[in-house]
Amino acid sequence: MEAPVFNLEGEEVDTVELPSFFEEPVRKDIIRRAVLAAQANRRQPYGTDPRAGFRTSAESWGAGHGVAMVPRVKGRRHPAAGRAARVAQAVGGQKAHAPTPEKDWTQRVNRKERRAALRSALAATAKPEFVKERGHVIDDVPHLPVVVVDELRSLNKAREVREFFKSVGLWADVERAKRKRRIRAGKGKRRGRRYVKPKSVLIVVDEDEGIKLGARNHPGVDVVEAMHLGVEHLAPGAHPGRLTVFTPGALKVLEERLGE
Repeated sequence: MEAPVFNLEGEEVDTVELPSFFEEPVRKDIIRRAVLAAQANRRQPYGTDPRAGFRTSAESWGAGHGVAMVPRVKGRRHPAAGRAARVAQAVGGQKAHAPTPEKDWTQRVNRKERRAALRSALAATAKPEFVKERGHVIDDVPHLPVVVVDELRSLNKAREVREFFKSVGLWADVERAKRKRRIRAGKGKRRGRRYVKPKSVLIVVDEDEGIKLGARNHPGVDVVEAMHLGVEHLAPGAHPGRLTVFTPGALKVLEERLGE
């Protein structure tokens, strides 16, 4: 399986033999398992204050008073006197079955299964049906996967990266990501994640010589080095088929990393 290599002006200058993992079947189930495990392993433990609901003088009156034997606030002739406290059914009481920071959210995935997920996610980037299913605009993209000369990694200005996207037919997808940016529904708006931003082009290079600086201002565009490439980069939200640009050097690193 071969792919054309394009220069920064969008002209075909060479061909490259693609690694064998681009021909593998796409296993959505394995990809989903690997992505969900990665998300679970990033969860921060949380729990309630151990003394929540117990900052009170409440004690039970015991039997024989004709009232429920729940703890009641001590005192007389003040609004809280005799009011139930501490128990879950009382106002201001402890929460029933509250979350504890000791809970372990991590998920384990076998090494071979994780590698299979990465290989499968890489294969999806070469299949137009999966790329379109993710919502990417590839009408002007000449070939999948998109392979570009190694000089791509040294573009350190947003203008240069924008011109490259236009020459290879990727700019329409970047504009889609910009157009689809919207305000999040729900409480996340006031928790530092006000906007939902679609993912656009992923650039995979063997080493960064300035491309991260040039690409970071374009909506939805991510840059990752091949040695650090993960399933979440290729299948955000566990949906395989991200529109991805590779350099020949990155393909060599991936071939050495994943084997044949």
